[in-house]
Amino acid sequence: MKKRYTLEQKRWDDPIEHAMPEQSRVPAGFSIGKVNIAPATVLAPMAGVTDTVFRRFIKNASQFSSAVTDADVAQETTNQQSGCGLIMTEFTSADGLSRMRETKRKRYLTYYDDEHPIAAQLFGSNPETLAESARIVEDAGFDIVDLNLGCPAKRVVACNGGSGLLRDLPQIERIFKAIRASVTIPFTVKIRMGWNDQNIVCVELAKLAEDSGLNAVALHARTREDGYTGQARWEYIAQIKDAVNIPVIGNGDIRTPEDAAAMVEKTRCDAVMIGRTAPANPWIFRQIAQYTATKDATGMGSYDVPTNEDRYHMIRTYFQMLVDEIALEEAAEATRAAAITAAGQTAREQRHRDCVGKMKQFASWFTHGVPGGAALRRQIFESKNGNAVLSAIEGFFESRHEAASEDAIEESATSLEALGTSCG
Repeated sequence: MKKRYTLEQKRWDDPIEHAMPEQSRVPAGFSIGKVNIAPATVLAPMAGVTDTVFRRFIKNASQFSSAVTDADVAQETTNQQSGCGLIMTEFTSADGLSRMRETKRKRYLTYYDDEHPIAAQLFGSNPETLAESARIVEDAGFDIVDLNLGCPAKRVVACNGGSGLLRDLPQIERIFKAIRASVTIPFTVKIRMGWNDQNIVCVELAKLAEDSGLNAVALHARTREDGYTGQARWEYIAQIKDAVNIPVIGNGDIRTPEDAAAMVEKTRCDAVMIGRTAPANPWIFRQIAQYTATKDATGMGSYDVPTNEDRYHMIRTYFQMLVDEIALEEAAEATRAAAITAAGQTAREQRHRDCVGKMKQFASWFTHGVPGGAALRRQIFESKNGNAVLSAIEGFFESRHEAASEDAIEESATSLEALGTSCG
């Protein structure tokens, strides 16, 4: 049976439930070259997911202020800006980036000042093209350039990109050296363990990265053949940590703050990278930061668990950000062309379709685990436009709010009745 590789896979195969370690926690920060990152948490690059809207959305969702006083919490763990220390772009084709016009290139590399520190991730197989694209990334003001050697998607592997390169270490070495020589900003790589279990190359590859002047390595602890199935094998993260002196970022099967701390304890990694959990639980970075700060301050770590009301507000916030971004793009277009051309109209229609598609995609993520969420998801996927999606969400959460209010009134009346009986 053919495997289907998708970042939208929501289920984990028999996930291991980790208890929070007594001592180990996610570090307060780490450095990649001269870029300081605090806390030591990274939003994984995800195709079709980590655009500028989602990245800023995660930053906002991660905002954290401790319940304990500032005097009680060490400054390095207060998470002054965000519980997410580093964000990364969607992986971008180096071939496409080097060929496309400047105006289109800006759209692919769009980011805002509040996204720093930010890394741009590239994929490809030609050293010269990747080096040129890395220079474009540096000129665009990104803090870090990252090379993708982990994507398992067939269309990427077919071009010898992503995890396809794991079968050709000499070519990887040529790429490493070409990119390193082309930029002065930190250069990192995200890898998998290898092509399959018979070809595990991650430790050798991490050493090659260090020898080639790279500043950090991130490991998704699965092979290309694994895709997103099975258990991530964290022991390989530990092996890399033993083998190199540059920072090691662990990735794979982090669903909770407990998982993040457990990975640090088991692997001694310098930072944790979170992928498919982030769209389902945008609060994961804030939860990790909350736990770390409260544990350091009081000895008893704790973190907030989002309510259905929180999910409603989060959906509305994200959708409003999508709509606002489209408005900004259209305003920029209007300044470039006074007349509405057929091509411009087509571009606008495509943006709105993309917006509705993302609304449906993320509504599915955000309502996962909400009682009655399946009915809402069906209604959302039957919606024809953004207003219909918003109406479905409004109606669902409004009815739940009314039901909760009625339950509270009924419960109060029952309690009063019981009280009257006992007093009588």
